[in-house]
Amino acid sequence: MPPVFAHGRLRLYLLKLLDEAPRHGYEVIRLLEERFQGLYAPSAGTVYPRLAKLEAEGLVTHATEGGRKVYSITDAGRAELADRGGELADLEVEIRDSVTELAAEIRDDVRGAAGDLRREMRASASATRVEDESWKAAKEDLRKARQEWKEQARRAKDESRRAREEAQQARRQAKEAQERAREEVQRIAGQLQEQFARSGGVLGSLAGAWLGGAPAAGSADASAAGADGDAGRASQWAADLAATGDPARDLDRLLDRFRDEVRDAARDRGVTSAQVAEARRHLEAACGRLGTTFGAGS
Repeated sequence: MPPVFAHGRLRLYLLKLLDEAPRHGYEVIRLLEERFQGLYAPSAGTVYPRLAKLEAEGLVTHATEGGRKVYSITDAGRAELADRGGELADLEVEIRDSVTELAAEIRDDVRGAAGDLRREMRASASATRVEDESWKAAKEDLRKARQEWKEQARRAKDESRRAREEAQQARRQAKEAQERAREEVQRIAGQLQEQFARSGGVLGSLAGAWLGGAPAAGSADASAAGADGDAGRASQWAADLAATGDPARDLDRLLDRFRDEVRDAARDRGVTSAQVAEARRHLEAACGRLGTTFGAGS
């Protein structure tokens, strides 16, 4: 029997099921059996210890309802599930492959059983006379066994196709979310550059350092350079940060780059309390726009 879940993957799939809705242990076992079209059903000795371990790690919690423990995912569990979105898509593909392998084993078992049945019937027929009705009943049993194998193979094929389509959709959504996040950060970067450039002094220098060395505000050419070069700098900023396939991680890297470059510029040029207060206002406005953007894209 091939393993249904690779090492550590059942733990991830339990988080996925609890993210869908709170469930008790028996319901988790039943759902896993349904996802595998009855071809695989984990034992209580497999599921309950893993739920207890997830609870010990703070990823799930439980409440007692009607004498049963009902498990729910915690914020920490949702965070881990989000961080491992790519692995979850791969897991759907692995489940599809496991279902295919299980169906193949069932098919081989049915074929072997059918072969044994045929041999037994031949031996019985050569030893004694088999009544006509008994022969028909044996043939009917064989027909039903073949029909059952075909039905299980069809269900496994349907499940395999569904899992493949869901995995492809998850990859597309992840890629689209990554592109939207990058475009929005670049757009906000251009707007901040304009605002910082108009504020003059060190804030203009900070914006220039962040967006690739723009001229300091207050110089004769600062306004013209800012107006003509905003789009080009915004599109080129952080272009060296290649996409990882994980939108949340890509956004963290962009924000780290922004923080480090503004901090370096402030350290090199110095900053006053008044400039910090003005920077706070600009950053608050940018934070609001980004929050609106991510809320609209959810």
